[in-house]
Amino acid sequence: MAEPLCILQVHAHPDDESSKGAGTVARYHDEGIRTVLVCCTGGEEGDILNPALDLPEVRERLHEVRMEELAVATKIIGYDEVVMLGYRDSGMPDTEPNARPEAFANAPLEESVGRLVEIIRRERPQVIVTYGDDQQGYPHPDHLMVHTITLPAWEAAGDPSAYPELGEPWTPSKLYYSAWSRARMLATHEAFAELGLESPFGEDWFKRPSQDDRITTQVSLVGYEDIRFEALLAHGTQVDPNSPFWFGLPREVARKIHPFDDYVLAEGRVPTETPEDDLFAGVR
Repeated sequence: MAEPLCILQVHAHPDDESSKGAGTVARYHDEGIRTVLVCCTGGEEGDILNPALDLPEVRERLHEVRMEELAVATKIIGYDEVVMLGYRDSGMPDTEPNARPEAFANAPLEESVGRLVEIIRRERPQVIVTYGDDQQGYPHPDHLMVHTITLPAWEAAGDPSAYPELGEPWTPSKLYYSAWSRARMLATHEAFAELGLESPFGEDWFKRPSQDDRITTQVSLVGYEDIRFEALLAHGTQVDPNSPFWFGLPREVARKIHPFDDYVLAEGRVPTETPEDDLFAGVR
């Protein structure tokens, strides 16, 4: 292709880029592919989950702290560009932050979709990764909104009649949903049991609907298994370094469990065959 390869991931909050697809981005960055993050909110409403940083001076400047953490994490991962979409964290439903007009969940769609269209046209990615259409497991308003704006932006970016003032049209080739597979959860749960450790995956986790049958693409993380852990640790206010969920297993055990990032190919404009092992299959 004449156009340089580019992948653009759309995430809701600082730290989402580290928990979802970090190894994939690191791998593609090392291949020379341009990597772009769109972070839709500043994470202002996220809890401080690390007791060591639950301090008045941190709470007073939480937005700034989270931006500092994001900068460190995205450098570890290998993002070439980080673009803030410019909205405030919506918090959870029926809370005061969720009612704020500047909250992402309350953004007018014409405006929020337009902001993303402008970024897509400027960055010209062949591959876009967003959140899926089934988020029953964790229906956070901002995660739902990420999905809500990405699909129309995917369609509008290449349409000359849509947002004509926001740059030259660009038609991305593939749209993916990031996935957290039941297979990964189960393998992690079993590893805790084998070591005689209490698993953070209780019964409620396995009541969530499985979407493993929808997974079309697995990107190998061999050589990049630790990227997610290191990037998560950069989010000191949101990730407790003693969290059993993320760090309860010895690193040498954790890196061998399901060494893939999982994705669902939601839309494609190039011919490809599934299962895939590359988000750029059919593009290069």
